[in-house]
Amino acid sequence: MNERRELPDEGARRARFARRALAGFAIMLALVLAVAGRFVYLQVHEHAEYSTRAKANRVRLRHLPPPRGLIFDREGKLLADNIPAFRLDVIPDKVKHMDALLERLAMVVPLTDDDIRRFKQSLKQHRSFEPVPLKFRLTESERDRFAVDQWQFPGVSIDPYLTRNYPYGAEFAHVVGYVGRIDEKEQAKLDPDRYAGTTHIGKTGLEKQYENLLHGTPGYELVEVNADQRPLRVLQRVPAKPGRNLYLTIDERLQRATIAAFAGQTGAAVAIDPRNGNVLAMVTVPSFDPNLFVNGISQADYTALLDDPDKPLLNRAMRGGYPPGSIVKPFLGLGGLEMGLRKPDDTVLSTGTFYIPGVARGYRDDQRYGAGRVNLMQAITQSVNTYFYSLALQMGIQRLDQWMAKFGFGSPTGIDLPDETGGVLPSPEWKRKTFKQPWYPGETVISGIGQGYWMVTPLQMAHALASLAGDGKSFTPHLLAATSDGLEDPETPYPQAPPKQITHDPADVAAVVQGMLGVVNSPSGTAYKAGIGQGFPYLIAGKTGTAERYSRTSEAYNTNKNLAYLAERHRAWFICFAPADHPQIAIAVVLEQGAWGGTAAAPIARKMLDQWLADTPPSERPPINTAATQSAVAAPATP
Repeated sequence: MNERRELPDEGARRARFARRALAGFAIMLALVLAVAGRFVYLQVHEHAEYSTRAKANRVRLRHLPPPRGLIFDREGKLLADNIPAFRLDVIPDKVKHMDALLERLAMVVPLTDDDIRRFKQSLKQHRSFEPVPLKFRLTESERDRFAVDQWQFPGVSIDPYLTRNYPYGAEFAHVVGYVGRIDEKEQAKLDPDRYAGTTHIGKTGLEKQYENLLHGTPGYELVEVNADQRPLRVLQRVPAKPGRNLYLTIDERLQRATIAAFAGQTGAAVAIDPRNGNVLAMVTVPSFDPNLFVNGISQADYTALLDDPDKPLLNRAMRGGYPPGSIVKPFLGLGGLEMGLRKPDDTVLSTGTFYIPGVARGYRDDQRYGAGRVNLMQAITQSVNTYFYSLALQMGIQRLDQWMAKFGFGSPTGIDLPDETGGVLPSPEWKRKTFKQPWYPGETVISGIGQGYWMVTPLQMAHALASLAGDGKSFTPHLLAATSDGLEDPETPYPQAPPKQITHDPADVAAVVQGMLGVVNSPSGTAYKAGIGQGFPYLIAGKTGTAERYSRTSEAYNTNKNLAYLAERHRAWFICFAPADHPQIAIAVVLEQGAWGGTAAAPIARKMLDQWLADTPPSERPPINTAATQSAVAAPATP
């Protein structure tokens, strides 16, 4: 049994109570002082930091990517614009289990394997608090379905944006190019401030070439949000500055007419204004729809393009390498005059086969028994091989190579498009470097008719022809004519490189042009039967070319085959310019399968000339020299 312990006396009990009360008070006072001290510390010493943190929890920074500059043709037709769209964004640090979220989200908004793959790649390029695009160009029904179930997906939102659109589709795919999503390598090279909030960049064509002009300056918004991060109001807004608009030299109507003229045949064509180097048309057939690439092409579509035997992704106009064949003859003939090796009336005997002195192997003319004695004009008009075999051998490969290089053969023209190839201008040095083999005289001979190792692009041919047509004055071909800050702002001409003078004597050029007039207007001309000069108000100067894809190894090969057989063995060329006395357009056309340049490629060039004439206002056309036209048709080039 417990017995209650009695204190000795009342005084002792009071003293003990007083001690306990004092201790309790001291503890309470210490706690109050600690709380007060902490309060003072946070409110005074740490005020700035915690004030900033609190503000950050309430205010979010939203980057405003700049609208991309627009691209127009020479008549103001919109070739690349921006259209509003909606995309699905995810903020990674708001999502605990990303794979589970994507799985549930795919039940509301359909997500392809490509969507998820690209999204996961993008996660590596963004900071965790930044929205990462998951799916672009949502349909209206997708937006509606997500809006109903949005409460289930914290950190996921639908946001408006501007997406690139190419209204002419395949027509300008190889010129304008396309934009695409920024990949990891590109992200590492870009200025993070200038590209803040930007998801796309120019990948090909003018979109890539003029990325610095088309991409503007980003802006930003300070947005007040609630606890669920939903925006309440915009506290501050600095608008983005759009990129510059581009105005091109190219003509949409001529471009469309050229594509139609090919009628589905594989090939390329380029038209240039000899007076300034403006590219008027640049066509590759077949082509592709650049809109497929803007927000990420599907693997199925990309595989279909890669597996297409006609290679629609290949820009044949500036990356397609073709043996030029006889279209190099006017340039070689001009070189013979400029070097003093020949005069216009000097003649060469064509007997059907040309022999290098002391060598048994012969080199053939197209005419089995030759064309007889011909001068320069006749040699061009009738495309007599022997004349140019002889001239090439006399000139020598070194001088031939140096002369042709002046017209841009063997190197890129410098057009304002990325990834241009330079073709092949054969030389002993090139062969030694490429094949580690010596050069033989026979290779010099066949170089005179554009065979052997020669490889040129249609752009190179159009550029060289424009230089010849412009009395030897060579302009760098270009597509960009002017820029502007906005639709209401004046256009600023884009600076171009000054021209270079290639030839020295206008009479030499005139002699070559006389031969090219015969090609079109003389009954002995190789393009005469095509009738491309008939009914056209101006004189047309041209040259045919038929480059063999296989070498002639026996007499079994001849021209008495049907056109389908020949088309399979030949690449057909035609080059021309008009008006011959005031050149305003120079054209190069190549067909990868064409029986003859005169009958297969020349009609395409004529359709291009018809469209050019229709597009040129009467006030901008040169006067028609009726007498010269009648004279050229009635009296073809003769010695």
